[in-house]
Amino acid sequence: MGIATVRVCALMVGLLTGGATACAGGAPESVRAPDARSAAPHHPPPSAKPEEPARVQPVNAAGLGGSWRPECPVPPAELRRITLSYIGFDGRSHRGELVVNRDAVSDVIAIFQRLYSARFPIAKMRTADRYPRADDELSMQDNNTSAFNCRPLPSGSWSLHAYGRAVDINPLINPYISASGDLQPVTARAYLDRTRTDPGMIRDGDIVVRTFAARGWRWGGHWRDPVDYQHFERPPG
Repeated sequence: MGIATVRVCALMVGLLTGGATACAGGAPESVRAPDARSAAPHHPPPSAKPEEPARVQPVNAAGLGGSWRPECPVPPAELRRITLSYIGFDGRSHRGELVVNRDAVSDVIAIFQRLYSARFPIAKMRTADRYPRADDELSMQDNNTSAFNCRPLPSGSWSLHAYGRAVDINPLINPYISASGDLQPVTARAYLDRTRTDPGMIRDGDIVVRTFAARGWRWGGHWRDPVDYQHFERPPG
């Protein structure tokens, strides 16, 4: 109600009743503008950005750093660097890198796209050469998801990581345990308790195991010695 209207209304009441009674609704708050903050609709921020396309690039010896040596079973020409989106432990979208065999590129992209859609959390995703001497123990203690690293097995034969045909996911909370009690990383003892419900842990039949299995990849959590909860691999052929 405008000020002029209030004055006319009050005048009419006074003339008719001889009193000073104001019209209903004439209080000042009846003309106050609504609070813009309370009137605006609430739109919560999105929990993650839309997934960006994966990017695939060739690599060379210099780019592989300490993760490759001339005696490794595959040359750099057979490897590719993939830049991927993943959901971090903070619930946000991040970009990370994996180096894999060129034959595994389509599998790895499809698998991590599915994990992104399912919002499975990954702590970080860096290539092994980001750590001094490409030390796998340091990478695992950092809970880093990685793939190619030219390193042997305890038996002396090459790991499938040395071929770019294996991926380790959230290794701190999904450790490697041998029958003799060898634990990798050594800082993972708390995560031997597989009844824990920490985000990023891998369990039989979950989205991670099913997604890799659909592409023909084997999970080390199904093994007896060692049991390798972090590890997925697909041999050639």
